[in-house]
Parts: sequence; structure tokens; C-alpha cells
Amino acid sequence: MTRRRSLAAAAFAAFTLTVGTAQAANPFDSGPLADFMNIFRTQAIPRETVAWKGSEKAGTIVVSTSQRRLYYVLGRGEAIRYGVGVGRQGFSWSGQKTVTMKKEWPAWRPPAQMLARRPDLPRYMAGGQDNPLGARAMYLGSSLYRIHGSNEPETMGAAVSSGCIRMTNKDVVDLYDRVRVGTVVIVRN
Repeated sequence: MTRRRSLAAAAFAAFTLTVGTAQAANPFDSGPLADFMNIFRTQAIPRETVAWKGSEKAGTIVVSTSQRRLYYVLGRGEAIRYGVGVGRQGFSWSGQKTVTMKKEWPAWRPPAQMLARRPDLPRYMAGGQDNPLGARAMYLGSSLYRIHGSNEPETMGAAVSSGCIRMTNKDVVDLYDRVRVGTVVIVRN
């Protein structure tokens, strides 16, 4: 019995040292385990209709990068909530854009800024299952950012992109069918 108590005490001490004691009320909200736990949380929460208390009009897209969620406002106090992947540290952004173009199974041409960081990337990739933009893409203003599908569903809930909002291919097809060119997109941290 004493050995079990000492093992439990050692495990608790190791956990406390790893996560910290007074940093956050919930140790999974920040620190080294946050991205891992957010991946789990996003995969555990399917697309669903939720209550919406914002003042945005129906048809608006609101992205919460801290929650790693995208909301499509339905009106009548409701929105559809999707789990998403967002920009990694140094690549996140906030602001308002509009959807200026939509494409099904888009081709991918990495922007010059990305090629400078990753010269190993292809200069062009035809649309299809292996394309990093996935099944659909909605282009945001004149920026390099898009809301797009992903062939890496395990990245949902994580901060891994170069600023784009990633969705599972199934979810991006659903959103794409609802969104029109001119849709307002609000990204909040």
C-alpha cells in the first residue's frame, strides 16, 4: 500500500512540474499539452447547431482562433459550429474579410512567402485527394488566406497552418454549399 501511495505521489509531482501549479485553472488550457488537448476536443465535438448570442447577421462566418471553431450564423439565435485548424504561432491573424472566390477541388500554388520558408514544396499541385487545399476553398479578399479543406483531419483543433482556416473535407463541403461570394468572414483571437 505504501508503494502505491509513493507512486501516486511521484506521478502527481511529475504532472505538477510538467504543467505548473498556478498557471491556469485548467492545466490543459495553456502550456505544453494545450495543442494536443485541443485536437482531441475538436475531434470529439462534431459539426452541430448551437445557440448564438452575437449580433452578426445570418450568413456571416465567425472564426474563433482561440477556441479553434468556425461558426456559420444562421440567425434566430443559432449558428452551425465546426472544428477547425488555425494559424500556428506567428501566423495567426484577426480581422474582417469577405469571400471573393470559391473553388471545388482547387489547384494549389504555394505563395512566394511559403516557398521562401519551404523551398522543397512543389510549385504547383493539381486539385485532388492529395492536394493540401482539400475538397473546397473559399478565398478571403485579396489576402493569401483561405478557408479550405484538408487531407489531414488530425490537424483539426491545432494551430498548424500558415494562417489559413482548415476544415475536414466533409465540413468544408457543407460550409461551401451554404456560403456565397460576398459573405463576411470575421476572425477573432
